[in-house]
Amino acid sequence: MKTLSLGFILLMLASSSALAQNPLLRTEVKDHFKTVIVQTPYKVELCANKQVSGDKTGDTLGGAVLGGLIGKALTGDDNAAGLGALFGGIIGHQNSQATGGTQRVCRYETRYKEESKRVYSYSIVTFWHQGQQYQVKFLKNTPLG
Repeated sequence: MKTLSLGFILLMLASSSALAQNPLLRTEVKDHFKTVIVQTPYKVELCANKQVSGDKTGDTLGGAVLGGLIGKALTGDDNAAGLGALFGGIIGHQNSQATGGTQRVCRYETRYKEESKRVYSYSIVTFWHQGQQYQVKFLKNTPLG
C-alpha cells in the first residue's frame, strides 16, 4: 500500500486527463469509527455502623496532665505535681463520657457513570492510477500539513 499526501492526490485527480477518460476510475472514501467509554463522575455518601471501644485513656491522660500542672503551680514542688497528676488522672477517668458500642460513620466516594459512544476515528481515500491502487489515511476537518 503506498501512501501519498492528500493534497497531491487531489491535484493528481483533478489534473490527469488519463484519469478523466478512464471508465474504470473509482475513488472512494471510507470513514472508520471506534467505540470509546465516556466516564462521568458523581459522588455518593456511604454510611456504615462501626464498633467503637469506649476507650477512656485520652480522658485519663488529660486529667493527669492538668492535675500535675495544677499541683506544681500551687506548691512549686515536684512531689505535689506527681500527686496532682495521680488524682487528676483518677478524676479524668471517672468523669469520662467515652462509651463503647456502635457508631455511624459516613464518607463520600466518587463513582463513575460509564457510557459507550461510537466516535469518528479516521478516513481512508482509495483511488486507482494507471492500474495501481493507492490509499491515504487522513482526518476530516483538520488542516493539511
